[in-house]
Amino acid sequence: MNPTLVEPDLALLQQGRVLIDVRAPVEFAQGGLPGAVNLPLMDDEERRLVGIEYKQRGQQAAISLGQRLVSGGIRAARIDAWRRTLEAHPDAIVYCFRGGLRSQIAQQWLAESGVERPRIRGGWKAMRQALCARIDAAAEQPLLVVGGLTGCAKTALILALPNGLDLEGCARHKGSAFGRHPLPAPSQIDFEHAMGLRLLSLPGPLVVEDESRHIGAANVPLAFWRAMERAPRVRVEMPLDWRLAQIHKDYIDDLWTIYRHQFGEWLGWALMRKQLTTALSRLRKRLGHARLARLQRLQQLAFREHERGNPQAHEAWLAPLLTEYYDPMYRYQLEKRDPGRFLHVGDWESCLEVARAWSTEISRRQTGQLQPA
Repeated sequence: MNPTLVEPDLALLQQGRVLIDVRAPVEFAQGGLPGAVNLPLMDDEERRLVGIEYKQRGQQAAISLGQRLVSGGIRAARIDAWRRTLEAHPDAIVYCFRGGLRSQIAQQWLAESGVERPRIRGGWKAMRQALCARIDAAAEQPLLVVGGLTGCAKTALILALPNGLDLEGCARHKGSAFGRHPLPAPSQIDFEHAMGLRLLSLPGPLVVEDESRHIGAANVPLAFWRAMERAPRVRVEMPLDWRLAQIHKDYIDDLWTIYRHQFGEWLGWALMRKQLTTALSRLRKRLGHARLARLQRLQQLAFREHERGNPQAHEAWLAPLLTEYYDPMYRYQLEKRDPGRFLHVGDWESCLEVARAWSTEISRRQTGQLQPA
């Protein structure tokens, strides 16, 4: 076994292994590997200059320029950053884009400083290919889709199941105009990597929430989304007051908790108001001018009441938002569905039990198929 290399094994991600990504920050922003920290060999400008040199004069000239740009105190600082991470995580592994020159240089510099650590063969690209292959394989697994009107706590149902795949959690978005998370959304690549990582521990039947292909800025990989479209379904039906309490929790209480924790009282409140008012404004075409203006007035009154200690005032605009916008839109989509594909229609608890029973039955069948004849 080559002590300087490890294979691109997804078990590294399941183990929660810390990975040192030595690519430039601009590359890491487009998508890293789960558990990776970006400690680049070259910053964005250095990488740009080396890239120009490579195109104009070839590899050896580019290497020479890189050595001149990253030398002296800059080189020492980057080695020091790698060493500090390795002191905290002695089993960390190094990678670059293809497991080539950059990770080799980082590995060599570390060795010269007295620290031996391997790099991933094939680097980021090989690991990404493996994660994407896991998503494609999941499209062939048995799949159950949970649908229902807005406010039916479908995500909570998914999270209550050991085989639930929370796509909205991977996308850091609740999938609606009001679903943006206060923290930045992941890139498409990071969304896919989060999805692939979760799937590593879900080899059997899967349960997901009914989603469009677009969840915020993320797109569900096409093969998996087509599998969702073909899958059997359960539909949660809950009364309006129950659903209203749920979206109040999602859109107001939970959102305010996150904003306040991240940004403090004053700025958090200002940012939350901006998010909710902007989300409502984005529905202008669907709601029409008069209905939007009415909801905006109710929303602003609710903010004032909330500031006075009455957060329940938001129900004045959330209730018509449910009944006049979300419910008709979902029912229109529901009319396109084949009713024969619904295994069950019922309340939240009964849908949870049906999903559990379906999962158990599918697992039992799969286990039986694996038994020797």
